Amino acid sequence: MSKNIAIIGSGFSALSASCYLAQAGHTVSIFEKNDTIGGRCRQFKKDGFTFDIGPSWYWMPDIFNKFFAEFGKKTSDYYQLDKLSPAYKIFFKDDNITIGDTLDKICSEFERIEPGSSTPLRKFIKKAGENYDIAINKVVLKPGISPLELITPETALRVDQFFKTISREVRKNFKNPKLISTLEFPVLFLGAKPSKTPSFYNFMNYADFGLGTWHPKGGMYEIIKAMQSLAESLGVVIKTNSPITKINVANKKATSIVVNNQILDFDVVLSGADYHHSETLLDKTHRQYSEKYWSKKTFAPSSLLFYIGFDKKLNNVQHHNLFFDTNFEAHAEEIYDNPQWPSDPLFYANFPSTTDSSMAPKGCETGFFLIPIAPGIEDTPEIRAQYLDLILTRFEKLTKQDVKNNIIFKESFCVKDFIKDYNSYKGNAYGMANTLLQTAFLRPKLKSKKVNNLYFTGQLTVPGPGVPPALISGKLVSELINKHHNN
Repeated sequence: MSKNIAIIGSGFSALSASCYLAQAGHTVSIFEKNDTIGGRCRQFKKDGFTFDIGPSWYWMPDIFNKFFAEFGKKTSDYYQLDKLSPAYKIFFKDDNITIGDTLDKICSEFERIEPGSSTPLRKFIKKAGENYDIAINKVVLKPGISPLELITPETALRVDQFFKTISREVRKNFKNPKLISTLEFPVLFLGAKPSKTPSFYNFMNYADFGLGTWHPKGGMYEIIKAMQSLAESLGVVIKTNSPITKINVANKKATSIVVNNQILDFDVVLSGADYHHSETLLDKTHRQYSEKYWSKKTFAPSSLLFYIGFDKKLNNVQHHNLFFDTNFEAHAEEIYDNPQWPSDPLFYANFPSTTDSSMAPKGCETGFFLIPIAPGIEDTPEIRAQYLDLILTRFEKLTKQDVKNNIIFKESFCVKDFIKDYNSYKGNAYGMANTLLQTAFLRPKLKSKKVNNLYFTGQLTVPGPGVPPALISGKLVSELINKHHNN
């Protein structure tokens, strides 16, 4: 039977859920607090420059293909997708590694760094590919209700991989520190140290080396526009500038939401907003998780981000660039173990205009810089300025060019902005880390245990951080809602 459903937030998971729920015949309304939709995947445009201000990596193209296929569509109906060649470049102190667009090219690069290393690499990626198949087609599609979901004939044979770590697995097969850093990098998307991430998650290495890195022409926001178009074609109503200030509950049922001082009645409420924030919209008695619960969890990093318009084309850079010229372990400790501003941070730089001329004016470059930092730390204009100077000095040295005097404008985004714009817990950027004790059924639940018709979706619940998992999270929660509210 058709239900009237309110969805709070308009990020990937909320938009995904809205499409599935509308397809099932429900009346769906999305309420977004900001003036544009997309959650963390928003866009910033200035003087002819276009910046994705959130996610910038397009990995796991199969997940996007599957999503649109469920509605009889293809990604190409909405946006042009190009495979990046090379996928990305990693800068070390004394050398660079270029990750090509095929495994053969990557093997040649590994051989250049460490002769003989392509043999263990092919084995490692083969195993990662098998894990990817199990993870994406079996484990990830479970709603995180029971530990038994993790037990399939396939995972039973790999149970040891949940207790060993990525770090251990990589170091067993590779000795060169550059290759170790290259193979440990993809799990940073899962929001935890490689030494705390189960080795089963090496399927991220298959997403990287096996499936490649892609770019939607016009930027990541094209995916949001595609999902909006699909949702609206299915009848979803999307309202921006509509912050929710209260979820009203009576007799263990969410009865209404308060939007811009208006009380609106709904049969089901689904929040795609930050989980911790969503629960603060309830009276205390209806919250599942205490402040103590959240404070004990391992959160993924926050980020200090810079959006810079350069008045010239830059040399020696690719679309995606990682700067690993400092100590990986020391930076990780300053994020996770002893939270503080990093003394010598690794950083990431994205120049989409190197492959997509629509992203910057002719002869100019669009630059997006990201420093992973601990959530909840002090954030001031002075600190931001200090770190911009620090990374641009290193950037100039490693790419052998001057850029500081070629800046037309610069904008920054950090902890305070994550809190203000997304109600993000401690200003985290990627949700909750996928450590062993925060995997699958051990993550916050899709369905409230205290309010019968209240649901959650997004990066703090299952499957976890990242854009493809967010699409899956929307599917999982829509299935739960249909199961519990179909009469």
